[in-house]
Amino acid sequence: MKIATWNLERPNKSTKKNKEIIDSLVNVNADILILTETNELINFDDNYNYFHSSKLVENLYKDGERRVSIYSKYNSLGQYETFRNDTSICVKFKTPFGNLAVYGTIIGVYGNRHTSFMQDLNLQIADFEKISKTENLCIAGDFNISFSDNYYYTAEGRNKLNKTFANLNLRNLTENIAQNIDHIVLTKEFVGERLVKFETWNLDKKLSDHIGVAVDIS
Repeated sequence: MKIATWNLERPNKSTKKNKEIIDSLVNVNADILILTETNELINFDDNYNYFHSSKLVENLYKDGERRVSIYSKYNSLGQYETFRNDTSICVKFKTPFGNLAVYGTIIGVYGNRHTSFMQDLNLQIADFEKISKTENLCIAGDFNISFSDNYYYTAEGRNKLNKTFANLNLRNLTENIAQNIDHIVLTKEFVGERLVKFETWNLDKKLSDHIGVAVDIS
């Protein structure tokens, strides 16, 4: 099972790189794909089930833009409410390894140094705590925090996330990828002793200002 996430830096109808972005994602061939700063025009026909965060109402966004979208080859078993449904979405899927609630998110819409970041983070942590009580949980998307270097982080944000992961028995599979703020975190028991392989793309950041990351669990 492959899970991938990528921040697409707000593509729109006039973005010339859309085909290259879609081709890159087709090549990744994830079973579950979490896109952030994305657009409804990024689609793969009938190969996936589609789930989008609520439409944005702010004037600075263009038609079709979504902060978070989840694409899955697996069938949905329902959705959970999140504290803010235009910046996060949680869908439960039936996977070969068991049921999995996938929480796709951007933590801190305006970056990790804006005053809203910690408020946003605390409210999302409340979501994580509630959902993880009954479900295997995958948290994936743009965390606005790197974990292995000084690339982009705040000590308060990083420490709070690490403490939350430990308390909820979650494993940050992508924490050691350098210069990366997009992560995939899973319930430890769900991963178990399975082999985890990593994949990255867009390292030159020509298609987006973020690299893409994926984990293949087998």
